[in-house]
Amino acid sequence: MKQSKNILALFLVIALAAGILAGCTGGPDNNSGEPTKEPGNTSDSSKAPQEEKLKEAHLIYYLWGSEGAANPDILAEINKKLNKDLNATLEVKYIDWPDVATKYPLLFASGEKFDMSHASPTAAVSYYALAAQDALVDITDMLDTYAPTLKAEIPEETWQGAKFNGKIYGVPTLYSEFTPYGYVYRKDLMEKYNLSEINSIETMEAYMDAVVKNENFPALNGDSTDAQNLYRLFVDLTGSWIEAPGIPLEQLHLVAESAENYTEIFHPAFTDEFADWAVLMDKWADKGYWQQDILSSQVGGKTNFNNGVSGGFIAHMPDWTGNYGALKESMPNVETEFWCPAEQNDKIKKKAGVENSTVISVNSDHPERALMVIEKFMTDESYYRLIQYGLEGRQYEVVDGLAQQPAGFNADVDGGGFAAWALRNDRLNIPYKTEDPRRYELIDKWKETSIDNPFTGFSFNPNHVNIELSSIANVNSQLGIQIMLGKTNDPAKAVEQYREQLKQAGIEKVIGELKKQLESFTPIYQ
Repeated sequence: MKQSKNILALFLVIALAAGILAGCTGGPDNNSGEPTKEPGNTSDSSKAPQEEKLKEAHLIYYLWGSEGAANPDILAEINKKLNKDLNATLEVKYIDWPDVATKYPLLFASGEKFDMSHASPTAAVSYYALAAQDALVDITDMLDTYAPTLKAEIPEETWQGAKFNGKIYGVPTLYSEFTPYGYVYRKDLMEKYNLSEINSIETMEAYMDAVVKNENFPALNGDSTDAQNLYRLFVDLTGSWIEAPGIPLEQLHLVAESAENYTEIFHPAFTDEFADWAVLMDKWADKGYWQQDILSSQVGGKTNFNNGVSGGFIAHMPDWTGNYGALKESMPNVETEFWCPAEQNDKIKKKAGVENSTVISVNSDHPERALMVIEKFMTDESYYRLIQYGLEGRQYEVVDGLAQQPAGFNADVDGGGFAAWALRNDRLNIPYKTEDPRRYELIDKWKETSIDNPFTGFSFNPNHVNIELSSIANVNSQLGIQIMLGKTNDPAKAVEQYREQLKQAGIEKVIGELKKQLESFTPIYQ
């Protein structure tokens, strides 16, 4: 159960980090939320920056991930342009992926001097929580002066999603994105066994039965994270349920009855549907749909799929379509299909721009300049290509409208790039040759059929239930995962135990607190 203990530790770290930050009543020295004036701009903040000489500014930008081999060279080119256009230079600092859950919250709680960072309502500390704690600069009145092009390009409804108490604290992305989960499977195996497309649990079972019977690998060869993936499928398959805040979405989380009836919050564990799903998961485990040692496995489902030792994997749509290039390298003749229960049940939710946004720290000495830099990256094609694609001719070239690696590309020397997805813009985006073109077909389709997320703009404050949330994380990381992966001897009995453990952990108190906070919340999109 080493894997379960690791997951529990991660849950506890996230819960504690969020609690520490949410409990801060003071914050950094300058915590008013008002922008710090640029030198030379102290008398009139409405004065256009072109009307005065900008003093030199050095900006620090925190991004997630690690520094690639070519990143310093790309940044040097960016700084040539910034120095010429805005008398500014940019320094990028990185928070490595394994450290995001712990170091990202502390970045703001510590009072460290920096200028820009990524933010999201679903990050280890929420965008809205950061705004409430005066950790971010209020840019509402700055946009007209320092980023008029950016303000005009971002639709008003997108700006609305970035508001907290009527003020804007971050720049939302202009990139259309949808992240529903589904089952990725091999088209060649479907044809080999004369099966139709997967569009139900029954047809999914038929495919997995064929794989297990005829191939030398399981239908779902992943690790313990598949417990949460299977839970996602369950929620998307059931009624009009949508995920709700309160319990982190990386766990067996709460749901709302529907997007329209979003205040009817409950935990699925206490439903007949959950009990039935637990029995089904036990059946799937017994049939060998996944390996016996899945709880201790250190290799994810997508990796095993690309290595030809899995019949499928569960992922969100961008992960599926983004895997196209890697799959072609490992198995050139294999094509994939994607069964998406959320689409089938009309539960594809629009991903609000604020879910990937760029914020300015209240400790920034140059908030106006930082906003001007953000505008450059998001509206100027030359800046956009550098931050998103790198150096043309070295990291990428555009052929037939698609970005691809140039001949002679050497990953050890030329690899890298920035995880600056919050700065993306549909207008300037160039699809990669390594992306499945169905990605953009689905985006165009879902723009017309998706629903609004009723919880956009809402930030759950866990202050009164931090102890309960930690206890629930413990229950989820042990018995919850075991139920989802069919690792109990008696699923019906295990569900009863799970319900009792959730009650003892304080699930009713958490739900009550969430409902109480929702009473004073008015959805942005109605």
